[in-house]
Amino acid sequence: MNNFPTRETPRLLLRELTPQDAPRLLQMYGDAQAMQWLGSDPLTELAQAQALIETFATWRQQATPGTRWGIECRLDGQLLGDCGLFKWSREYRSCFVAFALAPDARGRGVMGETLRTVLAWGFAQMQLNRVQALVHPQNQASLQLLERLGFEQEGRLREAGYWAGRHHDLLQLSLLRREFRP
Repeated sequence: MNNFPTRETPRLLLRELTPQDAPRLLQMYGDAQAMQWLGSDPLTELAQAQALIETFATWRQQATPGTRWGIECRLDGQLLGDCGLFKWSREYRSCFVAFALAPDARGRGVMGETLRTVLAWGFAQMQLNRVQALVHPQNQASLQLLERLGFEQEGRLREAGYWAGRHHDLLQLSLLRREFRP
């Protein structure tokens, strides 16, 4: 995985996140309301957003690699969110998916379009058989989106997450290669 796997859709450019994206990521990941679902505390400083970009860049060099795409609007070049496949187990042909979308980009089908593209790439290029997602039980928007894409709920992981000073249950969902409809 040497070259970044840029992808395109009719409306979106899925590309590597760069240091220039840090202010927008701070805006996205600094939103306390949105972060209640994303499994970490809100960012408060630009340096934290820059560190997040560096973390995503290192995913591709880890023993269990991953890729995190920035989601850019092709019309105006604005960063709308990010999406990634990570904790790739080559042996088991599985990984996790995670995503975040700026509040002003919600409700426009951006993440559905992104996930279809990312999942198609993962099943083809990574030879995945299974993609997993962990979602807060009250994050109805993400649960509905994943279920529309064919993900099935497998169970509740009790107090598996910890952020905002307390433990949170997470729902585990998965999508198998044979269930995926691009």
